[in-house]
Amino acid sequence: MIDTLLHKKIAVRMNPVSPAIPVGISNRHVHLSQQDVEALFGEGYILTPFKPLRQPGQFAAQECVTVVGPKGSLKSVRVLGPTRQVSQLEISVADGFTLGIKVPVRESGQLENAGSALLIGPAGHVELNSKVICAWRHIHMSPQDARQLNVANGQKVRVRSEGERQLIFDEVVVRVREDFALEFHIDTEEANAAGLKNGGQVTLIV
Repeated sequence: MIDTLLHKKIAVRMNPVSPAIPVGISNRHVHLSQQDVEALFGEGYILTPFKPLRQPGQFAAQECVTVVGPKGSLKSVRVLGPTRQVSQLEISVADGFTLGIKVPVRESGQLENAGSALLIGPAGHVELNSKVICAWRHIHMSPQDARQLNVANGQKVRVRSEGERQLIFDEVVVRVREDFALEFHIDTEEANAAGLKNGGQVTLIV
């Protein structure tokens, strides 16, 4: 049994058709509901696309906000679009220290007992109560990618980076959806630890 599992792992590592996974590094950003967009930027306001992201239909908006916590603030935090049903601020653990708030490492949308902060825009402010997280590392992929990599939605896998600061990332969550493009998402702290940059590549090893 052990030999069989070992052979499977080796086969995955050596499989020449297993695609390299592009890296997407997430700096601090905020997703907003339309209600909160209007509270921050004005009644009827629509987010203005600045540049497209790798994920289809997703974009970095021209709009930015200031985030305020008990001990400090973060200026020019980028808004990502399109709008969502529920607002969510994603920052690093170090950003949490700057703001003076405890930020749990969570999957997107898991907001129970998350951190809280104040957003300030040109037209007003919004209190984000239990809506601040540090995003858990994850891989976006389509169902076709999932079949090729032999993984399933919600599965936790390991990926390996290359280079001088080679690392193995454990407990990486697989997220499968028809409109997802293959991409490994980590924050700036994890990227710096592994010497990774946007557009770099990692390999699935388990």
